[in-house]
Amino acid sequence: MCDQDHFEQDRQEYEAGGLVTRRQFGVLLGAGMVMMLPKVANAVTVTESEVTVMTPDGTADCYFVHPASGTAPAVLVWPDIFGLRPAFRQMGKRLAETGYSVLVVNPFYRVKKAPTADAGAATPIPQLLPLAQALSESTQTTDAKAFIGWLDRQASVARNRKVGTQGYCMGGPMALRAAAAVPDRVGAVASFHGGGLVTDMSNSPHLQAAKTKAQLLIAIAANDDMRAPNEKDVLKATFAQANLPAEIEVYAGAAHGWCPPDSGVYNEPQAEKAWGRLLALYSKALA
Repeated sequence: MCDQDHFEQDRQEYEAGGLVTRRQFGVLLGAGMVMMLPKVANAVTVTESEVTVMTPDGTADCYFVHPASGTAPAVLVWPDIFGLRPAFRQMGKRLAETGYSVLVVNPFYRVKKAPTADAGAATPIPQLLPLAQALSESTQTTDAKAFIGWLDRQASVARNRKVGTQGYCMGGPMALRAAAAVPDRVGAVASFHGGGLVTDMSNSPHLQAAKTKAQLLIAIAANDDMRAPNEKDVLKATFAQANLPAEIEVYAGAAHGWCPPDSGVYNEPQAEKAWGRLLALYSKALA
């Protein structure tokens, strides 16, 4: 899970290893800092816009980006606790440039339009916990149905191809629940440094995902694995029993939050590895 203790541990580890000073760590997390992601080879021209999606609970502000011509499989992106921001718009656009119609959502729309983290990825986690704690299995399920329903009404979305969904940090379990919410549409699920994928409750996200027919990619941070070393084994056993194709891997040297380019623990080599595995998943499951 995202919590202040974990981020402080990460800072201490990076500082102790001489990789970053306390001041540099703070600068890296600054709201205006977004490292540029590597360019997409043979990128297609895309169209991007800020959109609103009606849900049972109101109007969600989102970012939608898709190839400028033709149709493409839809992908629903759930951000981390810092919410919809430039880093996730960049990530969504990069995915669209590879040939997908991508909706990046603001999961906190019921309370606040984006940006929901006043200092971006430098925002103290305690300030954001009330936003995250206000979400539930019910809100995640109704949102997933609304967002995927909206995508299916867009001219740029290929209705004859399955939908992908991916989440980061708190968005990991949301992605798993999205698959359970619309099992006939979701064909691929990816979680990157997801928090709360496995719980001891009967409605645990991993148990819900096991009832679908989706293919899965679960990328786990090394320090998250240290905190919960049995989680990967539970995930592997559960999805194997359900006969679901699932790639579950601990990313060595990658700290919780390593994928978004504005994260203080952004790890480009491991983020690019995760990116490559995501594209491989979608090329199979959304074909």
